[in-house]
Amino acid sequence: MEQLNRNAEHYADPTPAAALKNIYAKEEADRLRKISAMMATLKQAADLAGLEVVGRVIFKDKATGKEYR
Repeated sequence: MEQLNRNAEHYADPTPAAALKNIYAKEEADRLRKISAMMATLKQAADLAGLEVVGRVIFKDKATGKEYR
């Protein structure tokens, strides 16, 4: 359930929650771009070593603890 803040007149103010939602979405998009770049780098390194990635690689964000599969 989305939490609503209250303004000075105690009316519901959804603006802060909406702004935070946009910030979190941008941060997640940035994180996914980094993971994609990391996966490409990992595959290139394996290729240079004469290997290939054949299984699932799981990344875990140290800051959030979230795993990306």
